[in-house]
Amino acid sequence: MGDILVGTCSWTDPALVRSGWYPKGQRDAEGRLRHYAGRFPVVEVDASYYALPQERISRMWAERTPDGFVFDVKAFSLLTGHPARNNVLPDGMSADAQDSGVLDELWARFAEGIGPLRRAGRLGSVLFQFPPWLRPGSRGERILSQTARRTAGWPVAVEFRHPDWWRPEQAELTSALLADLGMAAVAVDMVQGLPSSMPPVTPVTTSRLAVVRFHGRSTAWGRGSKEDRFRYTYSDGELAEWLPRLRALAERAERVHVLFNNCCGDASVRAAEQLTHLIRQEVSTCPSPRRSPRPPHPR
Repeated sequence: MGDILVGTCSWTDPALVRSGWYPKGQRDAEGRLRHYAGRFPVVEVDASYYALPQERISRMWAERTPDGFVFDVKAFSLLTGHPARNNVLPDGMSADAQDSGVLDELWARFAEGIGPLRRAGRLGSVLFQFPPWLRPGSRGERILSQTARRTAGWPVAVEFRHPDWWRPEQAELTSALLADLGMAAVAVDMVQGLPSSMPPVTPVTTSRLAVVRFHGRSTAWGRGSKEDRFRYTYSDGELAEWLPRLRALAERAERVHVLFNNCCGDASVRAAEQLTHLIRQEVSTCPSPRRSPRPPHPR
């Protein structure tokens, strides 16, 4: 039975900082990370999607967190086919993803930026969240293969945003493709019934890692403000629905990362705390000996 690590998709979100979850005296950059890492064993870095990660910052993250704590780092936008603003690029570089020289430089700088986490054993995965316009087919397969070559030796997780990747008629082919490339599939919890809703499937495509991201179930998904899209409070019942699925994932993967992306106020950390409690509760009442899922880091 693999470890289940529960955390959130950000520890620096302004709404979380304003929520009061961080105690007085621990609201500076170092204090926030130390406080968070004392309660959870994993976190997702989403700032790296908007700007290239910096080696100096990654080194500080590794130094400020306890042994065993890991970071899932979201790939920079241009590396997944999303647009980026020129002003976030170094040295006046143009945000032209069609320029092979630009892409080579961006990949090199991204690798350099996450280097300290890799060397310290703190890199849980690099998350490649592909845009909704990337569909299954030869172009999609080519992009995934190119990504696999660029990330050889990295722990990689892939989240699709186009539902066709996980439709019943395509799901087996998608799983086989990711397995062949050594990439972990990302399962999602989100509102259903919208054209952009991803099917609630939980594929395991590598024995090393499985990832689940909880986006919330707001009906404003795909429209409205960020707060509208991610404003959602999970109930105990909704989280309990996932317990057998997480257990099944942990039976097939060495580690399962469960990350809450309902980043509005303190909703994500509260949901992560709720789910951790439910996992602990289930383990304590299970009559058969099992390897315990990893709860938040001990204080």
